[in-house]
Amino acid sequence: MTTLQCISPIDGSVFAARETHSTSQVNSNLRAARAAQKEWAKRSIADRAAIVMKAIDELEEANDAITLEIAHMMGRPVRYGGEIGGVRERASYMASIAETALAPMEIENSDQFHRYIAKEPVGVVFVVAPWNYPYLTAINSIVPALVAGNAVMLKHSTQTLLAGERFGAALKAAGLPDGLFHTLYLTHEETSELIAARSFDFINFTGSVKGGQEMERAAAGTFVGLGLELGGKDPGYVRDDADLDAAVDTLLDGAMFNSGQCCCGIERIYVHESLYDAFVEKAVAIVEDYRLGNPLNKETTLGPMANLRFATEVRAQIKEAVATGAKALISPSLFPADTGDTAYLAPQILVNVDHSMRVMRDESFGPVVGIMKVANDEEAIKLMNDSVFGLTASIWTKDVAAATRIGNRLETGTVFMNRCDYLDPALCWTGCKETGRGASLSVLGYQSVTKPKSYHLKKA
Repeated sequence: MTTLQCISPIDGSVFAARETHSTSQVNSNLRAARAAQKEWAKRSIADRAAIVMKAIDELEEANDAITLEIAHMMGRPVRYGGEIGGVRERASYMASIAETALAPMEIENSDQFHRYIAKEPVGVVFVVAPWNYPYLTAINSIVPALVAGNAVMLKHSTQTLLAGERFGAALKAAGLPDGLFHTLYLTHEETSELIAARSFDFINFTGSVKGGQEMERAAAGTFVGLGLELGGKDPGYVRDDADLDAAVDTLLDGAMFNSGQCCCGIERIYVHESLYDAFVEKAVAIVEDYRLGNPLNKETTLGPMANLRFATEVRAQIKEAVATGAKALISPSLFPADTGDTAYLAPQILVNVDHSMRVMRDESFGPVVGIMKVANDEEAIKLMNDSVFGLTASIWTKDVAAATRIGNRLETGTVFMNRCDYLDPALCWTGCKETGRGASLSVLGYQSVTKPKSYHLKKA
């Protein structure tokens, strides 16, 4: 066995540790899950949804403790109060549409034939969740999987080691039958071996491009479905008719909230030349007002990055950009907590940037954003599409027709107008290019955790 350790970015101490599961333990859990799933699938959708929603109530009761744990594990300031609001929004919506989404597709029900397509649970769903939003990301898969009648095995990130246990405790308190939900502690190698052995019936992974590639290699030849949400380099575009104040406030929050560690966070901004100078001036004023520090302190607005190696990568991108002509607008002296050798990283705005720089091309996943001046929509579209990623894009304009026209040409999973960094549970969460494949949330979120079965019943 291997010891998994959550190293707190607050002070570099070990916040939590767990031993990995043995092969026999994992196999025992899988047998229990498959046995329990068969009975669970016989229960009504309403019964299953009610238990899942009661578990959300249990998580809400524990939210104060969870918020503290998140701060210790990955550095998000306690002032933001955890994730339960978004968790409830997504879970409630998915539960509310379950009866319709999981209903058979009726083709014919006449005197001669009853023809329909049923939607059956796939069996055991394996969720591999990330650390940046340990509850919000995992809930996207856990809720539809359980409501659809599946068992769930959850492997959470080592950085947020305790989140899986919180889910398990909430589901148990809500009355979920034994065996249906298991938290697994595994190394990357053990995870790949289980996938290659076809231990699961669907796999949902949120993480890095490299991690997604490893998942695909492990699953090759198993014919098991994979949902992959991987990297991002989400752009914002401010047209000449945009509400400038709203655009600056929202895009900068989208770039810096959670220390920039958001799947759909804004990582590059393109501003029409008529608004560029004013946008940059306002953006600098916002960022200079942030307070970088211990996330346990109420006055802290920006905590450390989740891990020193993440901060090291962002520092390297900034340094490389400046060395090749970019200008850094935020003085490090405003953020003394950033000593250059810890996970505490000062936010940064870069101008004079271009797409030859990694900071405008590679995923940063930190509190840095590059801002470029553009002359028109055509230039903005070209730059927004100049990326190997495609998760979301944010367009700022008063013209809905223009936003739609631009959105039609963008290579992305979601098009926002006058907002960013948000998941609408009624719309599918999906990406293209190296951001991955598959869809979660919305009606489509039930498709991956169910399998179709056709019935052609001749009555006479």
